[in-house]
Amino acid sequence: MRRSYAWDLGIIVALVLFVAVAGQTIEGVGSPRFWRFVILEVIPVALIALPLALVVITGEIDLSVASVLGLTCTVLGQLWAWGVSSLPLLIVLCLLLGAALGAVNGVFVTVFGLPSLAVTIGTLALYRGLAYVVLGDRAVANYPTTWTRNAIAAIPGLTIPWMILVVVAVAVILGVILHATPIGRGLYAIGNNAEASAFAGISVARTKFWLFVLTGAMSALAGVFWTFRFASARADNATGLELAAVAAVLLGGVSIFGGRGGLVGVLAAVVLLATLRNALQLADVPANALTIVTGSLLIASVVGPNVATQARDALRRRRARTAT
Repeated sequence: MRRSYAWDLGIIVALVLFVAVAGQTIEGVGSPRFWRFVILEVIPVALIALPLALVVITGEIDLSVASVLGLTCTVLGQLWAWGVSSLPLLIVLCLLLGAALGAVNGVFVTVFGLPSLAVTIGTLALYRGLAYVVLGDRAVANYPTTWTRNAIAAIPGLTIPWMILVVVAVAVILGVILHATPIGRGLYAIGNNAEASAFAGISVARTKFWLFVLTGAMSALAGVFWTFRFASARADNATGLELAAVAAVLLGGVSIFGGRGGLVGVLAAVVLLATLRNALQLADVPANALTIVTGSLLIASVVGPNVATQARDALRRRRARTAT
């Protein structure tokens, strides 16, 4: 866990340094308006990345999260267009839909024993395709202004959107589960050695299944927020957001091989990526370059820890040889 804390601290330091430098070189960085947009971008990514981190800690991955978000948006929009006027009911139905979509991933992985990478690449395309079946190229945008305004409303007396409190609550709950309960220790054990965990009495398949369900439900919640934030349900909503979510998880110190990582680093990475993107947008950096930056950080977050581990092992072997 010591390495995880060091990585978390490194991400936080990188965030502080970037804000300090960008604040001096890019006009508008650091203003209340700037941080409002950063937080609005943080909310859906964090809602997805936090449960996704638990999935990755167990040695699995879910690449269908953005497609679950998009399909949720279209179902909400289509039901609203059909005259279902109770938005609380629609939100509950969307959360159930997201959980069901996550359950499909979980069944393929835990019951049929298929690799989660292959399964969720397939459902990434399947769910996005279903979103286009539901709405096609249409957009549904006639939601009550009270809902669209309240989705991005600020905490009274502040400029911070209130939905960040939901993110904080999710982070606290999942953080306590991961770091302070036997369930969390079981997740790390599964990621380190699933077979040994099963012999120790941990229900590996059941645990992974419910993590996929949780990730699907949280992706649906992000989809509801996305719909009301932009006051629009479209089939292409959040296309490519899975890249940002996975990048945040890995950059936050969660090992792609499972068994290591924490949620503090993931949250810091989500904020770092959102701050970086918004600052570069203020600097008129093209959108393609922003994607390149995100992809580069994703590669670095995978390669960096492995290179560091190999360097430490090589140094340890060299010291052992010199000692003998």
